[in-house]
Amino acid sequence: MTPLTRNSLSSFLSSWLVARRHEWLVIAVAAVVFVSACFPPPRLMDDVDAAQAQIARAMLETGDWVTPRLNGIAYLEKPPLKYWLIALSFAAFGVHDWAARLPISFGVVALCWLALRMGAWAFGARAGFHSGLILATSIGLFLFTRVLIADVLLTLSVALALWAFLRALDPEELRPRRWSAAMAVGLAAGFLFKGLIGLVFPLAAIGLYALVTGQWRQRELWRRLRPVTTSAIVLGLTLPWLVAAMACNPPWLDFALTSEPGKYRGFFWFFIFNEHVLRFLGRRYPRDYNTVPRLWFWLSHLVWFFPWSLFLPGVARLRLTRRPSSRAERTTLLAVLWIGFVMAFFSFSTTQEYYSLPIYPAVAVLLGAALAQDGRFQAVGRWATSIVAGLAALAALALLIVNWNAPTPGDIAQALAKSDDAYAVYTLSLGHMGDLTLRSFAYLRLPLALAALGFLIGAVSVHLSGGRRAWLAVTGMLTLLLVAARIALAAFDPYLGSYPLAQALVVAQRAQPGRVVVDNQYYAFSSAFFYADLKGALLLNGRTTNLEYGSYAPGAPDVFLDDERFVALWRAPERAYLLVEDVRRPRIERLVGAAALHCVAASGGKFLLCNQPKAQ
Repeated sequence: MTPLTRNSLSSFLSSWLVARRHEWLVIAVAAVVFVSACFPPPRLMDDVDAAQAQIARAMLETGDWVTPRLNGIAYLEKPPLKYWLIALSFAAFGVHDWAARLPISFGVVALCWLALRMGAWAFGARAGFHSGLILATSIGLFLFTRVLIADVLLTLSVALALWAFLRALDPEELRPRRWSAAMAVGLAAGFLFKGLIGLVFPLAAIGLYALVTGQWRQRELWRRLRPVTTSAIVLGLTLPWLVAAMACNPPWLDFALTSEPGKYRGFFWFFIFNEHVLRFLGRRYPRDYNTVPRLWFWLSHLVWFFPWSLFLPGVARLRLTRRPSSRAERTTLLAVLWIGFVMAFFSFSTTQEYYSLPIYPAVAVLLGAALAQDGRFQAVGRWATSIVAGLAALAALALLIVNWNAPTPGDIAQALAKSDDAYAVYTLSLGHMGDLTLRSFAYLRLPLALAALGFLIGAVSVHLSGGRRAWLAVTGMLTLLLVAARIALAAFDPYLGSYPLAQALVVAQRAQPGRVVVDNQYYAFSSAFFYADLKGALLLNGRTTNLEYGSYAPGAPDVFLDDERFVALWRAPERAYLLVEDVRRPRIERLVGAAALHCVAASGGKFLLCNQPKAQ
């Protein structure tokens, strides 16, 4: 390569990097917040988190890529695309907790980049930059991607489908076919991530847009969207798995709309009717979930997007019309319909805090457009941000001072107030937030100090800054706060997960092998299954929640114990191990006697017990 060629290439790369500097900055912020959080601590949590990783691991190990399974039992709740991605990550990097998290974290980074591209395309580069930063520093996005649920990947699919729809309709777009195909891929991916809702949300927004604007009557819309080709792509990508899942889990079709406990009706009934129709109606079987109050479901978004939500009044200045004539107007109308349908849909259904994730890109794009405008409301928003951040800094400092010399024996579980009503509280995504006590903050001194510092820097820098520098100051504050939140989550590891017990079980099994029993449902110790690589462990009175339906399938393994069978197993001469929570240990003592329970390890209010003392 000649010096001239090298100089030309260097100049090109330099110009390209400068032109894309906003994109790289958004990607960097998202990577710091989300990709870095892949690596422990914190480790995978009990409940849904580790269970999802274990399903993907079973797919990789058994070669059954059609039917998700948990402890050998068919788990028919969700489609498999997320499991496929995690399994491929395991195949590439090995079975590690951080490898399980990579697909979700990369999906978040892609979503932030997509929000930037949508905003830049519709409202200009500055608005797009703000949109990407808003999403990358969203409190809600951080909280609801700490668990291996598919909702953020669903959100990415919905956003891709709707942006592709706008691009296909754009009169300046010379290749609408390419974008209609991208829309089809987004629709198919949404279905394979989350089911029918992955089709309903984008298609409802598109249908409402066509209806409101009157374009459904125009041949040009149908010519650009190519509905026949689009449908063929969607069906071609989704039907193979759907048909295979029905064939592997008969009966093929069952159209009953009522649930019958203890009866197995195959894949179609459970996946289509139970998980979609009956869940929407609040009659899903089994009833193992709760719902947040509707008012909180709506108002919580002021928290999930804080402090960017302080600038929501600026969104009212965007032009909303039934006859949009520009990219900005078309995007504004579609975003409003997009948000409105999703929020209305869940206002009539059972609801978790994270169910509204699919609206996040639309909210970020509208907020980014509002921030790109010049107006008095921005000055008011900056003042409000500075004041609230200052008050938050004082609150964090007060908690730090109060707990400065407080003792911290054991782990944080010693200082938490565990709720007695587990069904009402812990079936909500953020249910464990209510366990915090004033004393528990003594275990969180470092993240409290970082939070206080972040709030203080944010309050001062936002007050002193103007224009773009103010938004960069807010971004820096939020990035530091989310890093502090990750450190805080590590303190909850023993309470929310079972990694220490899993390690103790591995050591004990190597020295003295024995049968493993888990008290209560699988989810109570799902991270122990992952980290100790438990296969076929027995569940004491665990034929409940998400394993109940699959346990009645023909050929399902018999991994469930009642009290009578457990007592016989525990009193047998063979060694056996039991994982149990502290609140349930007294019941076990009544069954077999306290003298028959030998503690191997304890952590986070949970125990690993053995029916025999440790051999000398």
